[in-house]
Amino acid sequence: MDLFDRLKAAHPQAWAAYVDHPFVAGLGRGTLPEAAFRTYLVQDWLFLIQFARAYALAVFKGRDLVEMRAAQKGLAAILDVEMDLHVRLCERRGIPLEVLETTPEHRATTAYTRFVLDTGMRGDLLDLHVSLAPCIVGYAEIAARLAMRPGALDPSNPYAEWIAEYAGEGYQEVAREARAHLDRLAERSLTEARFSDCAAIFAQASLLEADFWSMGLAGAA
Repeated sequence: MDLFDRLKAAHPQAWAAYVDHPFVAGLGRGTLPEAAFRTYLVQDWLFLIQFARAYALAVFKGRDLVEMRAAQKGLAAILDVEMDLHVRLCERRGIPLEVLETTPEHRATTAYTRFVLDTGMRGDLLDLHVSLAPCIVGYAEIAARLAMRPGALDPSNPYAEWIAEYAGEGYQEVAREARAHLDRLAERSLTEARFSDCAAIFAQASLLEADFWSMGLAGAA
């Protein structure tokens, strides 16, 4: 197993709470309330802003130019590509940029993103990327699994676009590179004694991701 699979296996209940969440099931079935998805979309835009800061921190934490350039690439992808794509997705859902810019962060957004930033500030690059992995790689795994569900990618599913985006080869390659980067970092600094600490970071991040889904559902209540 690579490090990502080892981290998942260390705390399977935390991982299941995230990837098997009712929000995820609703995406695949097309039954997720629209209000829940709209709440999620707005908060996910705010989430991306903080993740850009996490990649900026990764540049600072880089021990050599290879690591610094890898982090800069991730930062540029968020600021120059993903943010614009997210704005257009929101606009197609009737959510203008003004709403994105004036909506305050939900507590679930703040909890997860500040956990990532705090983890990165206190630790090293491995700690930071372990805390990011449930989001980056988890979305790829969730979407790939949903895409195999009959009807998930049909035009009749209002969330087919979201599933297709994260199940697509472009994002799947991002996830594969994230997994490989975790392994490269682990080769330099992971010991068996430290693994339990990394697993705890990964589990907490997974549970905070589950809370993020729950925040979306609460927005439809």
